[in-house]
Amino acid sequence: MKLSVGDLTLSAVLAAAYAVLTLFLPVPQYGPVQVRFAEALTVLPFFYPTATLGLFVGCVIANLFSPFVLDVLFGSLATLLACIWTGRLNNRWLAPLPPVICNAVIVGAEIALVQVGVSPGFWSAFALNAVTVGAGELLACGVCGSVLLGALYRSPVCRSLAAPQRLEQVRGFAPL
Repeated sequence: MKLSVGDLTLSAVLAAAYAVLTLFLPVPQYGPVQVRFAEALTVLPFFYPTATLGLFVGCVIANLFSPFVLDVLFGSLATLLACIWTGRLNNRWLAPLPPVICNAVIVGAEIALVQVGVSPGFWSAFALNAVTVGAGELLACGVCGSVLLGALYRSPVCRSLAAPQRLEQVRGFAPL
């Protein structure tokens, strides 16, 4: 896939926004109880599939500051998979689900592995961490991300930047 200057610019801005939001918002961003509001941006590939690159890079940068070394690999992978999955959806209301599911499963397992290792307690720790990480993602993506998608759709400037075929195929938006 060949990226235009506009695509690269969008990616750079999103990488910076994701990293800054994660590093400077005064809420828990790492660990079993987290609300990473930067994850609300992971709904953007719904309209702008090229946003995936910037969100992945921003997540890698933010995770370099995580107390969990594995976060750089697994947390970033969760965001990458969520963005790819979100970009392939056709229903606006489903767009926040990939980040919630990917992070609950992948980051929940990562934190459980750090907490208890490969032991009989892994599955209990995983279940608890998946629920707490998933709840934070649901707040960030389900609430903030849905509001963001609605605002972008209603903005003529943002609509003009989205791929025209993408706007035609989506469901869940009332026509303007």
